[in-house]
Amino acid sequence: MKKLVQLFLLILLSSYCFGQKQFDQEGAPTFFDRVYFGGSFSLQFGDFTAIVISPIAGYMVTNRFSVGPGITYQYLKGEAYDFAGRRYQYNSNIYGFNAFARYNITPMFFAYTEYESLKVDFPSVDGTELVREWVPAYFIGGGVFQQVGGRAGLGLTVLLNLLHDNRKSPYNSNLIIRAGITL
Repeated sequence: MKKLVQLFLLILLSSYCFGQKQFDQEGAPTFFDRVYFGGSFSLQFGDFTAIVISPIAGYMVTNRFSVGPGITYQYLKGEAYDFAGRRYQYNSNIYGFNAFARYNITPMFFAYTEYESLKVDFPSVDGTELVREWVPAYFIGGGVFQQVGGRAGLGLTVLLNLLHDNRKSPYNSNLIIRAGITL
């Protein structure tokens, strides 16, 4: 059922796509004509609690290519298992930064890459303590974008983390799916 809902949302997102933010290169666009803001926000409550805030700022180098920085904050609380199979209570504040590049292949589809570094808690190899380190991630992938008026739009991105580490990463998998808003 979950996959059916995801497929429906993807079709809905792509069927109403009008294009992405652009500027007239023949005119003289100002710096702020080329700047956009966006990011993602998610909440999950229950046996596992997650609050994620990830704002970004982008700069359109050309009509198709943009780059920018972002920051991330994640609050996670729940039960986890160490590598010896022992269960423990998990309560962590994860934070970090990223830098991205995005290329609009068509008005609807884009290619995306991002480097991210997060300060993460994870169990030591012997499971006796939590270790806190900066954990890198390098994502490649792409997605779809639907403009919903003026400068605003909705995006869905599918990424593969090439530096995924099962022991240290805050992500359960090297495959990441993100949805977000651009303003």
